[in-house]
Amino acid sequence: MGTRGRREEVGHRLGDARHSGVKVTRLAFGTGSYGGKVQRELGQEGFTRLVRHAYDRGIRFFESADAYSEMHEMLAIALRGLPRDSYRLMTKYRLRETEEPKVTIDRFRRELESEYFDILLLHCVRVPDWAEQYGRLRDALSEAKDRKVILAHGASCHGLLPLRAFPARTDWLDVALLRINPVGTRMDTLKQTDTDDLGDVNEVVGHIEQVRAKGTGVIGMKLIGEGLFKTPEQRDASIRFVAKLGTVDSVTIGYKSEAEIDEAIARLDTHLNA
Repeated sequence: MGTRGRREEVGHRLGDARHSGVKVTRLAFGTGSYGGKVQRELGQEGFTRLVRHAYDRGIRFFESADAYSEMHEMLAIALRGLPRDSYRLMTKYRLRETEEPKVTIDRFRRELESEYFDILLLHCVRVPDWAEQYGRLRDALSEAKDRKVILAHGASCHGLLPLRAFPARTDWLDVALLRINPVGTRMDTLKQTDTDDLGDVNEVVGHIEQVRAKGTGVIGMKLIGEGLFKTPEQRDASIRFVAKLGTVDSVTIGYKSEAEIDEAIARLDTHLNA
């Protein structure tokens, strides 16, 4: 299934019905390149033009995070006027947030001008006992899901230690946002900070298979190595690798130009339909 603008293509289910009823396009519009710096530097007019180009080309899945300064508000402006049921919206919750979760989630709703989120994730879990350590936040997201303020919850992972615990937590993980490319660039290592070390691709692929087999939706990130894959051949090889895994439901890429959007759509369509 490609990403072009046919209405039914907002229709690839993340995971299975036991976990998430959310359906998304295979390609998402990411707003967090270097913490959103790349997108912020476009200015609101340029950013809005880019979002609308993506929407017109059939990308109907947009993702952000509280940690991406200003991006909630910029994305809200860019999407303003579009039917809310025509696109999916995902954001992420800072683990060090000190406000009450309900207050924080309500702030997100104001900033993104949306009554609800299709997906809300715990952002950047790094510790092996993340499920226990952030149990209060997990409970808060579950309560928000019960109230239909969010439709699905989950976590984004940064590190092999937390990733090894993901298969055992699929009872709660509706969605997992996981780093994946064929080289290991900006992927998971045993360190609890992001480094320039290459991640263990084989181990990550194995955990993705386990998580997806239990019904959790998998979204891939860092396909372009956080912008480090500079040649068309590198980008094509990465998109082909991830598309052929068969265990990644959707992928998110950050863009700074219409040409980058068009390239990603063309490459993903080619490899999904080959």
